Amino acid sequence: MTDLPTDVTERAERLTRLAREAVDDAEADAYRTERDEILAEYDYTARIRNDETGDVLVCHPVEWVDDGVIRPERVDDIDRGVEIRLSGPGDPDQWAEIDAANRAVVEAITEAHGETHGANAELLADFMGNHYAKPISEATPDEIQEFRDDYVRRNAWPTEEQQSVLEQSIRLTVEEAGGRVPDV
Repeated sequence: MTDLPTDVTERAERLTRLAREAVDDAEADAYRTERDEILAEYDYTARIRNDETGDVLVCHPVEWVDDGVIRPERVDDIDRGVEIRLSGPGDPDQWAEIDAANRAVVEAITEAHGETHGANAELLADFMGNHYAKPISEATPDEIQEFRDDYVRRNAWPTEEQQSVLEQSIRLTVEEAGGRVPDV
């Protein structure tokens, strides 16, 4: 099981951005082909996910896919997937700083409240960083609702234990981050 090295992720992002900015289809196809070949060396594939907040480059192991669809039962470790915001709200140039702040919140929650709340905090950190390029402290009630009602259900595959404490985890995490605790 090989994870995607950072330099490969960065090259995939650069080639994807070049393909999006290309002036003709042949040039765009060449960039996408090069990206796909680089990822294939690590048994990864890529797709662009278009959501209401913008476009996201998603790189994940090919073994997760069957007939063009990601099969949740094949996902062994969601951390092997890589998501890179290509457009949308927030400041992608400050993503590393935002992610570091969100990860500090995850650590604090894990230490203070245990692994289950920590795992839920990590899901929220992933969501806020990858979908909105925002710190958890700036999460709006609508974003929290989207996280709880859509993201967790469709993208996260939490354990039953995580699901049973999700509401409490959200409150603890947002509070720890210094944000306004939403009514959930």
